[in-house]
Amino acid sequence: MGVKKRIGMGIMSAALGLTLIGGGTYAYFSDSETTNNTFAAGTLDLSVNPSTIVEVDELQPEDSVIRDFELVNNGSLDIEKVTLDTDYNVIDAEGDNTEDFGEHIQVEFLYNASKLDEVIYEATLAELKDMSPEVVGESIFSEIIDEDGLRADGEADDLVVKFNFVDNGEDQNQFQGDSLELEWTFTAEQGTGGDK
Repeated sequence: MGVKKRIGMGIMSAALGLTLIGGGTYAYFSDSETTNNTFAAGTLDLSVNPSTIVEVDELQPEDSVIRDFELVNNGSLDIEKVTLDTDYNVIDAEGDNTEDFGEHIQVEFLYNASKLDEVIYEATLAELKDMSPEVVGESIFSEIIDEDGLRADGEADDLVVKFNFVDNGEDQNQFQGDSLELEWTFTAEQGTGGDK
């Protein structure tokens, strides 16, 4: 190896050594802190008490049945609005129905049991079934549930419902022995979120 190459290699080795020494002696101050944070979602828990609102036998045209029940907020979040979806199944005893039994059961949503003449909303079961749950909820519950909704942790609102087997003045023999299984699905919706 020539003298020039040795001198060049020596200079490179020296420069590399100085770089490593300088890099190893560089120091700075530091500090760190760790925080532990949690996010927990609230709950919506709407219950209906009692869970079976009406169960009645031996109905005839012009009969009425009044029942009251409660909507209860057992969750940790306020409920702003409630919607109602109606579904039912008719069991035709004789197999001779040409009409829907649900068209002959009228439902009246009332303010309370002591003021049975104050109807908030009325429709047949067939009409309720064909309506969107939101429209039914706005028509009924906006009148019953106050503007603050149902507060969390146990607030309840009472509801009164009157079911009428409407006498249409015509032959209704096709409904003798029939039964109707009604399913109401109440759905709670939270209010608008905000700063915590």
